[in-house]
Amino acid sequence: MYDADPEILDEVRLAPRPAPTPPPAPPEAPAKPRFSRRARLFAGLGAVIILGGLGFGGWRLLDGSSHVSTDNAYVDATSAQVTALVGGPVRAVPVFDTQPVKAGQVLVVLDDTDARIAVAAAEAGLAQAQRKVIGYLATDQDLDAKISARAADQSKAAAGVASARADLARAREELDRRKALAVSGAVSGEELTQAQNVFATAAANVQAAEAAQAAATADRKSATAALAANAALTAGVSADDNPEVAAARAKLDQARVDLARTVIRAPVDGVVAKTVVQVGQRVALGEPLMSVVPVQQAYVNANFKEVQLNKVHAGQPVVLKSDLYGSKVSFHGRVVGLAGGTGSAFALIPAQNATGNWIKVVQRLPVRIALDPHELAEHPLRIGLTMAATIDTTR
Repeated sequence: MYDADPEILDEVRLAPRPAPTPPPAPPEAPAKPRFSRRARLFAGLGAVIILGGLGFGGWRLLDGSSHVSTDNAYVDATSAQVTALVGGPVRAVPVFDTQPVKAGQVLVVLDDTDARIAVAAAEAGLAQAQRKVIGYLATDQDLDAKISARAADQSKAAAGVASARADLARAREELDRRKALAVSGAVSGEELTQAQNVFATAAANVQAAEAAQAAATADRKSATAALAANAALTAGVSADDNPEVAAARAKLDQARVDLARTVIRAPVDGVVAKTVVQVGQRVALGEPLMSVVPVQQAYVNANFKEVQLNKVHAGQPVVLKSDLYGSKVSFHGRVVGLAGGTGSAFALIPAQNATGNWIKVVQRLPVRIALDPHELAEHPLRIGLTMAATIDTTR
């Protein structure tokens, strides 16, 4: 083994050693931003929400307070219910549900056999009444002639009474003369008896003449009364205007009206709905057959909360939108008026709030809104469709 020189070893130990080379530093990572992209997005979204809230609040203060809105609104119309005005079997129903019809268009046709028979009977009754009134007029002339005859009979009876009384006076004178002569014996008893018989006959003739005169007077009074009674049936009117003729003519008119009513026509322009009548069915007077909805006269019932109505008045403009046509189509109308009560007040069983567990509920009041007919013709609506209504309460 080799032994090193101690001096050399000392030199080696005393010689300065080179400094160790430091390891290379790792590359510096890029500096992280103060806020991440996600944080910036959330901050932007929050700013948008805040600005939107401030904008909505400003709109509510500036514009929202002058407008009231509701989506609790529905299309309505005054439907015309078609009913049978006369009874009878149904012969034809030339329309169907959803069909548009015009006023006067035939909806239902009833069998008119009975109605035609009734018209014929009424025509016969009118002719009979006219002939009866003509008979009244002829009877007036006959009774007038009878009165003249009874007047003649009365005059004749009066003359007979006068003659009988004259005969009675002569018979009384003859009888008195015979009685005076019979005392002195100048007249026989037979002559006195004959004078008495003549006097009795004259007295009887006077009574008969007076009875005939009374009978003639009674006959004249009877004829006069009959003439007055018969004249009352025709006084003041012509034969065509006589009450009996007028009554018969009214029956004929009614029969003709009933015949015309066997053809049922649409009362208004609209759309047929709720048809319940069928061919062959026998309908009764007043029975509902169908409805005609005048969609061109539709209006809107908007149910606003009671707290929204303090500035709502008739005539204010309204903007409406329908779910049927979407937000691109706007309807314009005007407030017609406010209902007389809430829906709960007119319910079949009204709410009874006088209870211990009462809870206040904000009520809604229907507001009727008339629509622009031109817009309604361009975009037809149907009953029951929902609407959104906004009323400008500043005007």
